[in-house]
Parts: sequence; C-alpha cells; structure tokens
Amino acid sequence: MIIDTDIHPVPVHEQVAEYLAEPWRSRYLRGDRGAGHPNYFNPNGVMRGDALTEDGRRIERAPDTMARYFLDEYAIDYAIMNPAEAMEHCVSPDAHYSAAALSAVNEHFVQDWLPADPRYLASITIAFSNIELAVKEIHRLGEHPRVVQVLMASGSPFPLGHSYFHPIYAAAADHDLPVAIHPGLEGVGIAGSGGTAGMVANYLEWHTLLATSYMTQLVSLVVEGVFELFPSLRFVLVEGGVAWLPALMWRLDKNWKALRSTTPWLTRKPSEIIQEHIRLTTQPIEEPEDKRHFHQTLEMFAAERMLMFSSDYPHWDGDTPDFAMRQLAPELREAVMYRNALDVFNLEARANGS
Repeated sequence: MIIDTDIHPVPVHEQVAEYLAEPWRSRYLRGDRGAGHPNYFNPNGVMRGDALTEDGRRIERAPDTMARYFLDEYAIDYAIMNPAEAMEHCVSPDAHYSAAALSAVNEHFVQDWLPADPRYLASITIAFSNIELAVKEIHRLGEHPRVVQVLMASGSPFPLGHSYFHPIYAAAADHDLPVAIHPGLEGVGIAGSGGTAGMVANYLEWHTLLATSYMTQLVSLVVEGVFELFPSLRFVLVEGGVAWLPALMWRLDKNWKALRSTTPWLTRKPSEIIQEHIRLTTQPIEEPEDKRHFHQTLEMFAAERMLMFSSDYPHWDGDTPDFAMRQLAPELREAVMYRNALDVFNLEARANGS
C-alpha cells in the first residue's frame, strides 16, 4: 500500500470561477491572484517539464490525467491534494476576496476531483487574514468523508502558536482533522520572511532556508501551549525537510529544563510533545553521500511514528515512491509509506463510514 500525503493538482481558473459569486468571479477570471503573489523567481519554474501527456497537456490540471499518469503508474492507493498553486491567497491581506477564492478552490476539488477517482483526498485550504472566515470554511467542509486535513501556509503574519490562530485549531479538533502547513509563501503578502535574519536575495537562498520557517513554527506551537489546549490535535509539516528535527528537539529540551518557569503550562519535555503531535512528510528528503548518516538521523527521533511518504508531484524536486522507499531502512518502509498516514488521517474509519 502507498499513501501520498502531498500531490499538487493545479486548479483550472474557469472551473474554479463556477463556484464564485460576483464581484469575486470576474476578478478571478481576470487572473487576480491577490496581494499574496509569490515573489521569488525560479528560472526553471516549479513544475517538472516532463509532466505532460502524449498530446502535450499538463498532467496536474485534470483528475483523469493525474490518475492515469501518476497514481496508476506508481500504484498509489490514496493521494492528498494540496493546491499549492492557489495558496498565494493564504497570505493575502485582501481578506474577503482571498477567503472567497480559497473556498471556491476547495469546492472545485470536492466537486470536480473527488468524484473522478476514489483515491483522491482533499484539503480545506484557508487564509490567515480573517480567522472567522477560515473557521467558517472548516465547519463547511469538515464533515466531508474525503476531506482529511486543514491546510495553511507555513509563512504566516506571526508564529503559529499565537492565540490569533487558536480558533482554527479548535475548529479542526472539532472535526478530528489534522492541520498541515506547506511552504511557498514565506516573505510574501502578510507572511514573515523565510529567513529569520530578514528577507533573502533569491530563490536559492529562500528554498534552502525553508526549514528555518518550520523550526520557528514548531517551537512556537509547542512552547505557546497549543497541544496543551488542543490535546487531540495533530500537526503535519509538509515539505519542510527532516534532518533538522533531532537537533531542534535536543536544544528545546535543554532550554526548557532551565527556563520552564516561563512556560508553566508545559509539564513535560517538548520532545515528548513533538513526537506525540507532530508528523513530517518525506519530500524533500535529505540525501547525504553516506546513506548511513541519513539512517542515523531517522534513529534520532520517532520516525517510525512521525514520518509519512510524500511525492510532491509534479514539482521539480519531487520524489517518486520507489525512490523514497529505497532511502528507507526495511523496518521503516511500511510505517512511512502508509501506516502512519492511515492513523493520522483516520483513513480506515473513513473507508468504513465511521
């Protein structure tokens, strides 16, 4: 069995517009992507150049081609759709337009993709500018049996442990949905810089430093007590890397021992909280020249519970299932390729209708 926790279908504007009322519909059709438009340039683009059908159509733009050329090709049983190409609305300051646009994107995938193939699973993508509208969207779709997570940008106006975001976590917990964050908007719109020292110069710097954004968000979530307030909540760090986690846990545990009086709500080691509530996806998996170093890294945290396969298809740096599986020790393969995702997204219960 294979469960892919991160694929990127691209919403077709004309189809999304069918779920928008005026005046938002006309703006969307004219290509208005809001004030959260990405501003770091990749000279090669972010999509694989070979993700094409025989007649030259982009594979990721239709459910039938994505199923035939990717899901079938790699025998994928479930794939969670994360519409990264629409996530600029997550960090737009234009609150009402961005909420309407993302609601229409969500509806497009629920109405036009989920019925096309039972292997597709959907996300509720939300914007940060108006938390009430974000919560309303979670409640609108939260009970759909094939909607499996709330999706947010990893770039945010302030760290995600802040109480501003707590209504999102409460709504997600109400529907037993994990919350996932995905990169791509650091330093854009209302989001803070991906580099903690400030704005970086180019895409190479920005892409390399995405892990620092995830470190910031993880420490904030744990230290500000999100998982004490919402003890059933799971948080998925999508596409943020893996190798940085052990060192961060060591440092956080050490500092907590000396400074626990500043956070009296934390009654156990931060590393214990992280390994209970946090999950990571494999792509972009680290690839040291000596594979022993990678295996040693996975032994430094509970990878057998925390790590889930993701392809990132069809992005340029994605990993196919066969490639990812070869990187893993045999005893980790089943857990990473499907068992952990079955648990986090409650897929067995969803399949049984319970």
